[in-house]
Amino acid sequence: MKVLAINGSPHVNGNTTAGIELFKEELALYGIELERYDLGLNVIRGCTACGHCVRTKDGFCVFDDDGVNEGIKKISEADGLILGSPVHYSGISGTMKSFLDRAFYAASRAPVNPFRHKVAAAFVCVRRAGGLPAVQSLLHYLTYAEMVLATGSYWPVLYGAASGEVLQDTEGTAVIREIARNMAWIMKNLKDGKEAPPEKQAKQSMNFIR
Repeated sequence: MKVLAINGSPHVNGNTTAGIELFKEELALYGIELERYDLGLNVIRGCTACGHCVRTKDGFCVFDDDGVNEGIKKISEADGLILGSPVHYSGISGTMKSFLDRAFYAASRAPVNPFRHKVAAAFVCVRRAGGLPAVQSLLHYLTYAEMVLATGSYWPVLYGAASGEVLQDTEGTAVIREIARNMAWIMKNLKDGKEAPPEKQAKQSMNFIR
């Protein structure tokens, strides 16, 4: 089994990477491989609401030059997903948001959402405050896609400023490892389960203003 971790930090060797490595170490104990997908300093445009993915229903974005479609393919092929981001003004990084807006919306337009029922988790890294709103922002994408959330006994927020400082956050790192163990357990149970997941029902849409 394989988990893909999306690194939304512009610093490839920063604290978000350190958090992802904690997941990698713990998951490896259960025979689960982790691949990291770094957004880094790539320029990723936001969604333009062009409607291309709605019309084609192929699960991909019309823009194919900035790594979003590659990310969609990687998520689709993985058994699990981890979203990790630094905190900017109590939110996730701008690059991460642009990536997730387009990836999750385009995938949701496919006849069968390839992200649906995959096991997922999220965490953020922050110097001092704003971590909880940022975590909540990441969870919005996972719940929208009907993913199965792996959680821990506390909020998945790692505290630290300089690169690597989050590893001194003993409580935070323990929570990350706990989430990784829960993730491995859920993934193995889903793989070995005999009962098929519920069929996808047609999405109901209603505008408030008529």
